Amino acid sequence: MEPPKNWGATPAECAAAYPCDSLAFAEDDAYFRAIDIAAPADLVYRWLCQLRVAPYSYDLIDNFARRSPPQLTPGLEPLAPGQRMMTIFRVASLDPPRSLTIALSSSIGAAVMGDFCGTYAVAPRPGGSRLLAKVRVRYPRGRYGRLLRPVMPHLDLFMFRKQLETLRDYAERDARDLRDI
Repeated sequence: MEPPKNWGATPAECAAAYPCDSLAFAEDDAYFRAIDIAAPADLVYRWLCQLRVAPYSYDLIDNFARRSPPQLTPGLEPLAPGQRMMTIFRVASLDPPRSLTIALSSSIGAAVMGDFCGTYAVAPRPGGSRLLAKVRVRYPRGRYGRLLRPVMPHLDLFMFRKQLETLRDYAERDARDLRDI
């Protein structure tokens, strides 16, 4: 079975350049994850800023069993390079409200998963926006890396899909609430 390196992204999106492409390491793989969101791009970007406090995936697995906040936390929008994201990442670059690029900053994370970086790109579209994530990975070297190579795309999709769907659900809920005011 072919590893799931693409979920929801179009061929044009996969061929496009993203800010994470400029981060200095030779990747072994790239994964693309994308989802349409019925909410304005600036609201989706605000939800991306929430990644400073939680991963919004499976909280039991990747948030030490703490619930990711279901509401926007005031004051998280002013991001800056070097800030922590999701505990083991740091902000590498940003272009609000269009993109946020993160890189792994944990030596333990790198030993377990390899080198990771990625860009979340938000684009307006009719009726809402499009959220795409490109993830670049360099697997650990040696036997462990060879074992990880066929498994990691599945694990990444499992976690990323939940994250993007959670961010979508919260952004769409907030967009509906704004329309109802």
